[in-house]
Amino acid sequence: MLCAENLAIKRGPCTVLTGIDLELQPGEVLGVLGPNGAGKSTLLGALCGELPPAHGQVLLDQRRLGDWPGAERARRLAVLPQSSTLDFAFRVEAVVAMGRLPHASGRRRDAQIVGEALQAADAAHLAGRSYLALSGGERQRVHLARVLAQLWPGGAGQILLLDEPTSMLDPLHQHTILQAIRVFAERGAAVLVILHDLNLAARYCDRLLLLHQGRMQALGSPEQVLRAAPLQAVFGLEVLVQRHPERGHPLIIAR
Repeated sequence: MLCAENLAIKRGPCTVLTGIDLELQPGEVLGVLGPNGAGKSTLLGALCGELPPAHGQVLLDQRRLGDWPGAERARRLAVLPQSSTLDFAFRVEAVVAMGRLPHASGRRRDAQIVGEALQAADAAHLAGRSYLALSGGERQRVHLARVLAQLWPGGAGQILLLDEPTSMLDPLHQHTILQAIRVFAERGAAVLVILHDLNLAARYCDRLLLLHQGRMQALGSPEQVLRAAPLQAVFGLEVLVQRHPERGHPLIIAR
């Protein structure tokens, strides 16, 4: 699968990420948490090959990520960046179909996959509309459908990297989208998702990585990571950590 070994990233003369040892697991949702500037988006950029390592390496199946041919890598690895924009009035289906470009599955099969991916992203009702006529949250769901279509139907050996996929969504669609991501992982894909909401991370992630000042502060289950002391050290926020009364996962309450 995808792993980082002793990874360090520089932006100009500054080292913004260092000492990262991380392996994504099939069937798992790994949440990445941390304050602004902690290195979350930098980590995602390194894991998808956008940012070259200053030290260490990123491997996909024990092969350097940069050594993979582009189309072959795109069939294994899909990325939803923090901001995805288009300036043309494409129909929604055409935007989602961009995820099928690395494949040669045929127009009929691609159209079927586009419909299924839109359904999974709770965006099927947007079909036929112009992308430019959509709200920010609707566009976010269309781009999620696009990266799901790129890997559809998902399975072992595939990796999905998501940078704040819930940032523009209302509470209902935050849960809808994260449920869809969990289903995708349950098919065998490895998912890394950057989140800001600690309670969403506690509910939907199998493991959590807590970043602080470009370093790994904690890595483990939600119960291991979401504790009052490390959260205060990283976020400067005093919290109570209780158990969700129905689901049992940590419930974070600001004091």
